[in-house]
Amino acid sequence: MCARAFAQVVASAPVEAPPTPKEVEKQKKRKATKTIHLPRYHVVLLDDDDHTYAYVIEMLCKIFGHSPARAYQMACKVDIAGRVIVDTTTRERAELKRDQIHAYGADWRIPHCKGSMSALIEPAE
Repeated sequence: MCARAFAQVVASAPVEAPPTPKEVEKQKKRKATKTIHLPRYHVVLLDDDDHTYAYVIEMLCKIFGHSPARAYQMACKVDIAGRVIVDTTTRERAELKRDQIHAYGADWRIPHCKGSMSALIEPAE
């Protein structure tokens, strides 16, 4: 009886076709593909007394695309804390954004302003 039941189960089981070469290749690629996480870096704006809030807000909106409200919050924080993280991104983009801050130019609203604000990049933890 046991052998007969086994034969019935085997006979009624669906038979799967072996995978096609394309399916095998797709499975290999899925297994071989690994996500690489690039290290992240903060762009940090440093405070000084030679730039107005309007300058900081304008610069953050133009360079980073922040909203005026968000840029104002960051301007307040840099004024109080002496520094503020304005972006977290890849190293290459962080270096570009830091350089854009350095190249933004002097604040025309303040006659004695000699140049752009300062920024640095640091690894995000």
